[in-house]
Amino acid sequence: MAFKIYTKTGDQGKTSLIGGTKVPKSHIRIDSYGTVDELNSYIGLISDYLTDDATRKLLKEIQDRLFTVGASLACDPEKEPRMRMPDLKEADVELLEQQIDAMNEVLPAMKHFILPGGHVAVSTAHIARCVCRRAERICVDMQEQEQYIEPLVIKYLNRLSDYLFVLARYIGHLQQVPEIPWVPRTQG
Repeated sequence: MAFKIYTKTGDQGKTSLIGGTKVPKSHIRIDSYGTVDELNSYIGLISDYLTDDATRKLLKEIQDRLFTVGASLACDPEKEPRMRMPDLKEADVELLEQQIDAMNEVLPAMKHFILPGGHVAVSTAHIARCVCRRAERICVDMQEQEQYIEPLVIKYLNRLSDYLFVLARYIGHLQQVPEIPWVPRTQG
């Protein structure tokens, strides 16, 4: 028999964390991993627009890390202390830094703020960057509310948003799409 996607247990606005604790669907922990899930979906969309196999492979790896992060955020740390630390390593952050540096090697120096746009993959990478920053802010808010969150999760999301910004520029470079400089309107 096929697995049913609906359980009807959330019809009253509650859901369960890993560990069984029931919380409102508006709980910050639900918001955190829901935002990470949204980010993961946008990263899949970026990948679908690309033909560069190396970048697509890295994006799949990032998606795997985001599932790990989401699982960590979905845990009730009081009931599942062994799951507090996701299978996330400092090496995952370092990989993002290496990729940022490698892409920056071929990109022109930034001399202005740039507007998202010019190619659908560029715009989607910028959307993913914004969602990533939101996920990071929610996780920092959790930390400030003294809810357990592994500090490496925040560090990874911070570096991932940097990666996504540079990736947007890199995609534009690969697609030979000029960057759109922000030219502030001046009164005059």
